[in-house]
Amino acid sequence: MIHQTLIYLDGGDPEETRQAHELLKSKGLGGLDGQTTNPTLIAKNLSANDHRPTHEEAIAAYKKIVQEMRKIMDGPISIQVIGDPETMTAEEMLSQARERIQWISNAVIKFPCTHEGLKAVEEFCEEGPVNVTLVFSQEQAAAVYAVTRYRNYDCYISPFVGRFDDRGENGMDLVSNILQMYAQGDGHVKVLTASARTVKHIQYALWLKSPVITIPFKLLSAWEQEGFALPESDFFYHAEGLSDIPYEELSLDLDWREYNIHHDLTDIGLKKFWDDWRSVVA
Repeated sequence: MIHQTLIYLDGGDPEETRQAHELLKSKGLGGLDGQTTNPTLIAKNLSANDHRPTHEEAIAAYKKIVQEMRKIMDGPISIQVIGDPETMTAEEMLSQARERIQWISNAVIKFPCTHEGLKAVEEFCEEGPVNVTLVFSQEQAAAVYAVTRYRNYDCYISPFVGRFDDRGENGMDLVSNILQMYAQGDGHVKVLTASARTVKHIQYALWLKSPVITIPFKLLSAWEQEGFALPESDFFYHAEGLSDIPYEELSLDLDWREYNIHHDLTDIGLKKFWDDWRSVVA
């Protein structure tokens, strides 16, 4: 933990998990607090082998990968449901979630921020920890808050920063806006800053006191080269050339279905996850 913020690794390779954990420990930072995975990262790991696995073999390999990560550190490890975003139902997501939550004792199940995804989350948050991923709007974040109101386990939300930056918008505004909106509530949803691309993203997330940041190994190494520099109290995040994402005044008290949860970047992200998975899996 750094400045009230947990540091997770975003990756699909247990060797990277080991290196990142040992690097943080060697700097007196306590090691990794957790890990996030996704279909693209797992597919990248699987593509290193000559053999093209069947779907069943790939899922078995995914299970083995997170079990290896579990041997390295005790923090939560997010495991994502996988399927064709155009046809995958809440029932299919729940079936996968109920299997994958048993893979390791510290599993968190990642669901997409779609109607079917949140329908599954509404039921599963009473059975195990959840992480709602590919979040790109305050309304989506408000819906996640509402759908997990009667949870029994930890709840995370993953707003993506870098993909907004890619199209000229300040992705860190989304994190700031969600944290401000959630300050009205009971704190049951932990904001996990995702898709960080730069050391400045990390530093600003720390300054905002985002409960969690997930960082790819390459970026963690870049931060280490800067001495794991932390933000000063007067830190200012300068998003040069990026347009602001304005704050919206939203109530957290509605039924989750009353929020507009559609976002084009969520659709694009899900398609990329599925395309990357299919490019490797027979």
